[in-house]
Amino acid sequence: MNDRSSDAFKTIGEVASELAIPQHVLRFWETRFTQVRPLKRGGGRRYYRPEDVALLHGIRFLLYAKGFTIKGVQKLLREQGVRFVAATASGDLRPDQKQVAEPSAREAAYPQQAPSELGVPDDIDLTAAPVPGVLTEEPQVRSTNAERRSGFGTFLRRRTEPNEGEPKLTKEQTDRLQEVIIDLLECKRLLDQVR
Repeated sequence: MNDRSSDAFKTIGEVASELAIPQHVLRFWETRFTQVRPLKRGGGRRYYRPEDVALLHGIRFLLYAKGFTIKGVQKLLREQGVRFVAATASGDLRPDQKQVAEPSAREAAYPQQAPSELGVPDDIDLTAAPVPGVLTEEPQVRSTNAERRSGFGTFLRRRTEPNEGEPKLTKEQTDRLQEVIIDLLECKRLLDQVR
């Protein structure tokens, strides 16, 4: 059994075996996640601090267990911080009490504003959602149909000949359905980014 304490620095081989990933993956992650900073000693030998090991556990969990992309984990590190990502592997996602009680110097300099104050629509606020079935005004179209269709190619092209027995839609109904399809695809894309 290993007699070293949990606070001891670990070599790349020890961390790789602990995470069950090859050493070259750890070296690659060092290039993609600048928050991982092992100490390098003579001969290029890497020694990982306990904080680095905890962060690597979180990165591995998000990439392999939760299906995040590297860009997704990088974004999470930027937005939530190292402690959050490190805590994901252990399941301890409670914010640090000290961190909540005393805002950092950056937070004090840039107080958090509500999205509506920044001119950004709050897509998450569901309390102000309209009652289903009641449409008070015509929804605004963000762009022309030609602009919206351009990226989907044959997916949104109309068939020239309708099949027998198939109900016929007016041009307005078809355009509206295509707008809904595009909106749904955009919603799916946003949900995929969050995962």
